[in-house]
Amino acid sequence: MLRFTSGDSARDAQELPRSGRHRSGLAVHRRAKCHPRGTVELVFHTPRTSSADSFWDAYPMSWFKELLHKVRDRSPSPIADNGAPPEWAPAPERSHTLGLINEATDDEFASAEKFCAHYPPNPPRLLSSEVVQNLEEQGCRYWGIEYPRSPRFKGEIHNGDKKESSLNVVKVKAKKDCQDVCLFSTLPIMAGLYDIQGKSGIYYEVLIHKMNGIIAIGASFTCLQSVPDPSPIHKFAITIISTGTACQPYPDWRFPGWNRLSAGLHLDDMRKFCEDPDGGRDYSPLITRISPGDIVGCGFDFTRNSIFFTYNGQRLPDAFSGLYVPRANYDVYAAIGVEGACEFEVNFGGDVFRWKEGNEWAWRVEGHVGKMAGGPSGGEELPEYSG
Repeated sequence: MLRFTSGDSARDAQELPRSGRHRSGLAVHRRAKCHPRGTVELVFHTPRTSSADSFWDAYPMSWFKELLHKVRDRSPSPIADNGAPPEWAPAPERSHTLGLINEATDDEFASAEKFCAHYPPNPPRLLSSEVVQNLEEQGCRYWGIEYPRSPRFKGEIHNGDKKESSLNVVKVKAKKDCQDVCLFSTLPIMAGLYDIQGKSGIYYEVLIHKMNGIIAIGASFTCLQSVPDPSPIHKFAITIISTGTACQPYPDWRFPGWNRLSAGLHLDDMRKFCEDPDGGRDYSPLITRISPGDIVGCGFDFTRNSIFFTYNGQRLPDAFSGLYVPRANYDVYAAIGVEGACEFEVNFGGDVFRWKEGNEWAWRVEGHVGKMAGGPSGGEELPEYSG
């Protein structure tokens, strides 16, 4: 039995019976159920002599993606109990089956699913006293972008000397042979074990200098394990940037928004993604293309538990709501996906934000991470953060 989670729906269980003999000659009977609280259960009856390899050979990942897409599309959103924090609800826009411009391979999709099944999400962690002290002294400038361990990334990342004010933003330059890879902030921008100190949310911005490829901006959990490259063959020349959020561990060959506990805006087709390995959803007519000099921001609203994006200083509608609930269970990182030749800067607040409200204390990442309610921020007696 295989179990997948759509994260979307609460509806009565419904069976979709299908059976037959696949192209490999493997006799298979399968059915799908969508249970309350959004769990999709796929049950396969195969001969006892069938191996796992023969099963995966028989079923292309596209079949699973198509089925999950149909279940998500037909599922209504859950109704939250009175007084309870809002649960995750699907965005009202229709989810596309395929990407508008770029598509990841089935092998990459399958590898990511196996990765997430093998590595459960990390629990939130306390920072070491040294990190907390550096946050006190350097504020937003202490955040940076971690250089990825994946050989897929080809390029440069300059976090600068945090003790000097000469470089207040992170500079990233990816080469044309850079394969799709996800970059993560060195520290969480939202930390579950620390108090929000009355803040409205957290926010960061990405200034685009060059985008001959793809940039995907979002939030996610990062991947600290060494994982073999699931797709050694280069795709056609394209540049992509995506931005958003994610939690650790995250398959770092996947853009934010494609896998668990992540959301992102992909700047090649301007579609938004939240745990959506398919084609994403249309976002806002206010952002239709990206040019050099454009600034795209990503924020999380503590009041609505929602992720939103900004475009050249204008706040766009909430992209997804009910994320990372309860907040105390998650450490959330800034996540930026890149592919191909691109240059951009990441501003965590060391420089002035284009979105004016982001410059207020209520939206800055400093003052939340490392701040405990009614107690010390950190200390040698606390377990050190190791991520």
